[in-house]
Amino acid sequence: MKLKLIPVVLTAAITSIATLFIASKFQDKSGLVTQNVSGTPVNYANYKLVGANSIPPADFEQAASASVQAVVHIKTQTNGRTIVARGGNDVFEQLFGPQEYYLPPQMGSGSGVVISPDGYIATNYHVVSNADKVTVTFNDQYTTEAAVVAKDAATDIALLKVQESNLPYMEFGNSDNVRLGQWVLAVGYPLTLDATVTAGIVSAKSRALGINRTQSASAIESFIQTDAAVNPGNSGGALVNTKGQLIGINSAIASPTGSYAGYSYAIPSNIAKKVLDDLKQYGTVQRAYLGIQLLSQNNNELSKSRTEGVYVADVPSQGGAYAAGIRKGDFITRINNTLVQSEPELLEQVARYKPGDNVSVTYTRNGKEYNTTVLLKNINGTTGVLKSQVAKTAQLLGATMRPLKEEEKSKYGIDNGVLVMDISNGVLARQTNMRRGFIILRANDQAVNNADDIQKAITENGSVRLGGFYPGRNGMYYYGIRVSDVERVE
Repeated sequence: MKLKLIPVVLTAAITSIATLFIASKFQDKSGLVTQNVSGTPVNYANYKLVGANSIPPADFEQAASASVQAVVHIKTQTNGRTIVARGGNDVFEQLFGPQEYYLPPQMGSGSGVVISPDGYIATNYHVVSNADKVTVTFNDQYTTEAAVVAKDAATDIALLKVQESNLPYMEFGNSDNVRLGQWVLAVGYPLTLDATVTAGIVSAKSRALGINRTQSASAIESFIQTDAAVNPGNSGGALVNTKGQLIGINSAIASPTGSYAGYSYAIPSNIAKKVLDDLKQYGTVQRAYLGIQLLSQNNNELSKSRTEGVYVADVPSQGGAYAAGIRKGDFITRINNTLVQSEPELLEQVARYKPGDNVSVTYTRNGKEYNTTVLLKNINGTTGVLKSQVAKTAQLLGATMRPLKEEEKSKYGIDNGVLVMDISNGVLARQTNMRRGFIILRANDQAVNNADDIQKAITENGSVRLGGFYPGRNGMYYYGIRVSDVERVE
């Protein structure tokens, strides 16, 4: 009996030894658990799952050293000025005259990116919007004065020019190629420090914060979100990929304190490049409109029935979308075959084109997919280029205006007028309390039909009295402005 048990015992012993040997080999190779001298379990920090690929860390040295040469420190100076608050029917004003407020001189600081060797510099609108004087300091500490060529509140982009040549500049990258998790650098002059480089990853795309709506009623936001540290002073600086290419203009931070708290936001380079090209060529952005009113699918009722596409809330009959067959209730899913699932994504795609361009639009209606081609138009409902004089007037007054449409004239019972669509920073904001929606009928008692008529009155007199009304309110309102020789646009 005992002899019969010997083979069984030997077999069990051999099996146990083999099991322990294999187990110990597996544990040593995996790095998951080993025993130290005292017997305490420890974990290797470089443990990786079987089959995972090791990716070496990105090297930022070349990108960083090249980028700081093309990023500049911008300092702004705003002169002290008096604001005159006028409102036509105010009893206090009628008895004692308009109220006046004095704003003291102010200094500001930001960053900019040299985008061409002949001295063109990109920055944020909010960095230079109110500035009377702008100076630029390069990485080698050379300082010179810069002229504001033009600016656009809707995208928060401004174009500067310095009288220099053979400057180091930054090449534009394709922001469409930016991917989540991609390493990026933020380059700028935060907190009045010298050129500073921080690193992070792209944590989201097509973010809308609503921050540009504080300076423009027609704001376009589709930010690249990163965790690269950005602080006050970084605005207008560069967001750079590991190749040293410009993929964004740093613009904002999400913070309860005003300083960096984990998230920063940059304007995609594809939007910035188009806007900057327009500002350089035309003095204003040739903004294209699809001809629809949007309602983001964050709306609870919509999200119950639909998870893809952008809901079309309305389609004005004079727009390109109506002519192309798009109607209220449709969902736009693609622009030129690029998927759009939110309002910021749609606005980003359309913002790359000009009035007169045709874009392919894919949309769904009652579950069925359709394709059409939409002719994009400008804010006036045409495909023409907006005149530079209109841009200069908008820049001077700090307001976006358009002529009244025939149906609007008929509705209000008037023969002429200009609608103030948006007021940002300019003469109107500094010297009056005019608000969006005001309809200007007369400038110095002369009928106005467009911004050119207002510009003519300013050029001839240096001061102008604008009269008009607010729809839904009784009475006429009058606003007086005086334009200095320095401010006047000829």
